[in-house]
Amino acid sequence: MTSTRASGPAGAATRGRGRFARFVPSRRDYELLRSAWKTDLFAGITVGIVALPLALAFGVSSGVGAEAGLITAVVAGLVAAVMGGSPVQVSGPTGAMVVVLAPVVAAHGVGSIALVSVLAGLLVVVLGASGLGRAVAFIPWPVVEGFTLGIAAIIFLQQVPLATGTAGTPGHNTLVAAVESAAQATVPTVLQTLAVVAGVAAVMYVLPRFNKSLPASLIAVLLATVVTEALALDIPRIGALPHSLPAPSMPSVDPAALGGLLMPAVSVATLAAIESLLSARVASGMVGPDGRPSGAYSPDRELTGQGLASIAAGFFGGMPATGAIARTAVNVRSGAKTRLAAVVHALVLLAIIYLAAGLVGRIPLAALAGILMVTATRMVSRYTVTAILRSTRADAAVFVTTALITVAFDLIVAIQIGLAAAAVFTLRTFASLSGVRREALPGPSVPGDEHIAIFRLDGAMFFGAAERVLQEMSQVKDVQVAIIRLSQLRMLDATGAHMLVEVISALELRGVTVLLKGVQPQHLALVTNVGVIRSLRHHKHLFTSLADAVEHARSHVVRNAAASA
Repeated sequence: MTSTRASGPAGAATRGRGRFARFVPSRRDYELLRSAWKTDLFAGITVGIVALPLALAFGVSSGVGAEAGLITAVVAGLVAAVMGGSPVQVSGPTGAMVVVLAPVVAAHGVGSIALVSVLAGLLVVVLGASGLGRAVAFIPWPVVEGFTLGIAAIIFLQQVPLATGTAGTPGHNTLVAAVESAAQATVPTVLQTLAVVAGVAAVMYVLPRFNKSLPASLIAVLLATVVTEALALDIPRIGALPHSLPAPSMPSVDPAALGGLLMPAVSVATLAAIESLLSARVASGMVGPDGRPSGAYSPDRELTGQGLASIAAGFFGGMPATGAIARTAVNVRSGAKTRLAAVVHALVLLAIIYLAAGLVGRIPLAALAGILMVTATRMVSRYTVTAILRSTRADAAVFVTTALITVAFDLIVAIQIGLAAAAVFTLRTFASLSGVRREALPGPSVPGDEHIAIFRLDGAMFFGAAERVLQEMSQVKDVQVAIIRLSQLRMLDATGAHMLVEVISALELRGVTVLLKGVQPQHLALVTNVGVIRSLRHHKHLFTSLADAVEHARSHVVRNAAASA
């Protein structure tokens, strides 16, 4: 008889190739291409036009320059489109990444970003290969939204130097840097830059009301540039851009500075993983023009693809990239079905580098500030904020705490504290649903029943509820036999089992005989290994039937009465 499953070295090699195949492109990635190539082509061109001002703005705002933002959008956008796990995800520089990179640039210089990009990309690849892509599902909604609100506030504040025509003051606290930049503003420059910002914002808000298909951000930038040139305004511009992609090269590694870049790389990798997976998850449920969802995605492949994208961007002198929900949403709503759309988006930006770099260099920085300020305000939904604040006090507290810490301290610290706060509130709620209840004995009462107590444990006996259960059960008086019912216990951990041992031992020391009823099969090994059963006076004090346990308890009371007579 032969086995249908391969075994031994050959079987291991086959399974290894199968696992590896999950992370590489296949023909299935483009099975819809024959029917969708026209809409994919249009969607890619549309997203490329929308992505141009955002790529430039994010590059400038992060401190690495418009060139790095554009290079990242091309290189990382192309690699992630081919290697990523979502058929419609569009990747590139994002506002959240800007928030992390700006302090790194201030502390270690622009030259460090390419190396950080490579290091962070390697970490993200490892996360994907380790199968941790599904972990994003465990991040609570209030934490995600608080994180988003904090990022939006930081992005808005980061634009104050560009909006006021000042150089800005590098610093970790964005609010302080924004206030200092505003204080340094001079007339008439600040009036001119603020007028450009207001004009860009007005176009971006008003134009979609008349025609949503027009690229409002690109039109706003074009109008701002034309007016600035026509009036010969003396305000800061993007400046010279390369007319071609630079040759790829390994970023320079300074052993002395490498240690200082490891923690920023970890922060970047964590943010890249979280933002990309959240974007892909949202995109998978979005509906296109045909009324159909965009389709499933592979979380682990998405991480490996995004990691490779950041590595490639670092080799070309770019910055770390993530999945961009705004550009991805435009892609889906434009009808994209396959990866071709994201590939075309990168090629459109590449064509702009080769054909229109000189024109792009004349764009006022204040126009980019206006785009990002509008983008920041659109990141936050008033409906979402209201819904969370009206949900529960615990969720509202987690939301507000995460947002404030994001602005005041650090993104990764905000996520960590937000998760910790959410966990504490969840455990508190979970513990409140758990407890111990004293029940009446079933059937007609007989003499001596007043010396028998039945305790039913409900919900979960875990570290968050065990202490309270111990206190409540230890307070029983004038009881000779205690029956502890475990049949309604949904969850039991080691701490809960240990507390059960303490309860039994405390009662037995007071002369109370403890009977256990209804230990569930999934808990039997735990209560045995921790010593719950061993703590009983007799191994036969373990019952599956309540009637049998009550009968045994009554026999104890009768014997005790006879012994004392």
